[in-house]
Amino acid sequence: MPAGVDHRLCIRPRGVLRGAVLTLVFTGVLATAAATGALPRQGVAGAGSPDAVRTDTVDRAALNRAAAAAMADGKSGKQAAEDFVSRSGDRWGAVYDKKEYADFEQALDGAYTGVGLSAGRAAEGGGVKVTRVQPGGPAERAGLRAGDRLVSVDGRPVGALSVSEVVSLLRGDGVPGSAVVLRVERGRAVRTETLLRARLATDPVSVRRLDDGAVLIKVAAFTKGAGSRVRDAVRDAPAGAGVLLDLRGNSGGLVAEAAVAASAFLDGGLVATYDVEGEQRAVYADGGGDTGRPLVALIDGGTMSAAELLTGALQDRGRAVTVGSRTFGKGSVQMPSALPDGSVAELTVGHYRTPAGHAVDGRGITPDLTAGEKAEERARTVLSGLGGGS
Repeated sequence: MPAGVDHRLCIRPRGVLRGAVLTLVFTGVLATAAATGALPRQGVAGAGSPDAVRTDTVDRAALNRAAAAAMADGKSGKQAAEDFVSRSGDRWGAVYDKKEYADFEQALDGAYTGVGLSAGRAAEGGGVKVTRVQPGGPAERAGLRAGDRLVSVDGRPVGALSVSEVVSLLRGDGVPGSAVVLRVERGRAVRTETLLRARLATDPVSVRRLDDGAVLIKVAAFTKGAGSRVRDAVRDAPAGAGVLLDLRGNSGGLVAEAAVAASAFLDGGLVATYDVEGEQRAVYADGGGDTGRPLVALIDGGTMSAAELLTGALQDRGRAVTVGSRTFGKGSVQMPSALPDGSVAELTVGHYRTPAGHAVDGRGITPDLTAGEKAEERARTVLSGLGGGS
């Protein structure tokens, strides 16, 4: 694709709250999926045409004028921009202040500032518990482990707070080296630990060898470097071993990274077409990919955006058998636009189509084989039938 292009193809409904971005970084999902508020509207403009393209883009010049006019009147430019985007019909448009956008950019870099733990609602007795501790992070060094119950953060009881609110407290000001005091319960013992926040890396790609010799590549998000990780995993796989590419729950990310991942399985050629404010463009795979290795892609309703772009390329070009359930249906692209007060608007500027010309936005991608709870088992059976297992 064109040099320097890193169009965002991520789930990002309007109404992002402070701290929400980091919530899903802690839980292992691309940060932009943490946006709260109303779910995006479904349906496609011009429903009479199966492949009708949405026209829900925003006039960026008018948006800037609205923000500047508000500031001239002593009002909030960011609030004016949010109101403008809300009225525009851009269901994926969002406005961030400087700190929120810095958090978002950090998440796309595959990193965040925190203490290295995932939090979740405790099933028994309510409250919030530690669900995962990141190896090498401040929480692990302090001796915390999964199952510990959080009693308070910086002296504030967390039992009645939402997980998002607790994560926001853990995140604090987002400055590496700043301290946060946790009171933690393990069994009947209660302890207090002071942790120093640190910049930590997330790993969106995991690879493991299955019992039958196939290789499972799980991609949680297309943050920076994820595409190369997929390509390296395919190159390192034993000769003849099939690949099970698990894109379930993948909330999207950077188009360039999805294109690199596609290049692992394709010998060049078209990955997707898209328009940016009326100008038609295309995304291509690099040459030299592994076109012969058996490949099955697992997808579901949580497969979104850039992950759908990759799915569509592999399916349309006959490179993979897709198994699971219909994907989410988010085929629009966002680009950042700086506002006069320093805030940033992420606005929809175009829409993507698969190599065969199918629109994804509002409709998703239907798998070749539908499977529910036993989707992975079904996918492994299919992969074995393709000669991908021992």
